[in-house]
Amino acid sequence: MFRPCSAVVSAFAIWLCSVLPATVAWAQAPQGRATAGSPGASTPILVELFTSEGCSSCPPADVLVEKLESVQPVAGAQLIVLSEHVTYWDHDGWKDPNSLQAVTDRQSSYESALGERDSYTPQIIVDGASTIRVGQAQQSEDVFNRAKAAPKLSVRIEDVKVDAGAPGVLHARIHADESPEKHSADVYVAVALNHVESQVLRGENGGRRLTHVAVVQQLVKVGKVEKGRSFDQEVDLKLKPGADPKNLRLVAFVQEQGPGKVLGAALRNPVN
Repeated sequence: MFRPCSAVVSAFAIWLCSVLPATVAWAQAPQGRATAGSPGASTPILVELFTSEGCSSCPPADVLVEKLESVQPVAGAQLIVLSEHVTYWDHDGWKDPNSLQAVTDRQSSYESALGERDSYTPQIIVDGASTIRVGQAQQSEDVFNRAKAAPKLSVRIEDVKVDAGAPGVLHARIHADESPEKHSADVYVAVALNHVESQVLRGENGGRRLTHVAVVQQLVKVGKVEKGRSFDQEVDLKLKPGADPKNLRLVAFVQEQGPGKVLGAALRNPVN
C-alpha cells in the first residue's frame, strides 16, 4: 500500500520554504566538499531521497536535495546525496527512465526497519536512521545534528578508473576501517549521475521539464565489514551504454543490516 503523493504537495512546499533557510542559518563555518576520509574532511552524512518523476509532490524534494548538496549548509558535515527513483509510479501514465526495482525494494526494507506503515514519495532518509518529516523544520535540524555527532568509521574510494569501452566499466578500490559495532555491517557502492534532465510527457508531471542530482543507476552490496576487521576490496561495475564518465559519481557506504544506520560514507567523482 503506497501513499498518494498529492496529499502532501502543499505541506512539502511549505517545508521546503522553511527548512532550507533555517538549515542554512546553522552554518557558522565555510562550506566544504572534501571527500570523506581525506585529511580535514567533514563528517559524512548520507541523505537518500526516494522520489519519482511520476509523483507531483517530488519536484520540490528534488530541488531541496540539490540545494542541500550545493550549499552544504551543515557546518562540519558533508551531505552526500543520493536520489533513488522508485518503480511504483511507473504505471500511472509515465515510466520514470531512472526507476530501479532495487531502489523500490530498498525503500520497502527501510519502512519495516523504521516502523513505517508503507512506502511513499517523496521520502528523505538521513544516515539510514531517521526520516525527515514534511513541515517540521526543527525536526530536520535535530536529525542532521544527531547524524553529525554520531561516530563514523572512515570509508575511502581509491584507484578509480573508467574503461570507456563497450560496455564501459568503472573500477575502484573500496576501503573501510574496522567497525566499532559488535557485529558485521554491509558495504554498498552506488553509481549515480551527477545531473539529469528529463522532459516528462505524461502523468502527474506531464509537460514539465525536471532536473535531478545524484540519480542512482546502480546500487550493489559488495561485501561486509566483519567484526574486528577492516574492509579492502576492488570492485568493477559495468556502466550503462553511453554513460558519460564526466557525469558520474561513486558513493560507497557502510550500513548496519536491516537496513540500519549508516556507519560511514564517501563520495568520489571518477573524472574531475
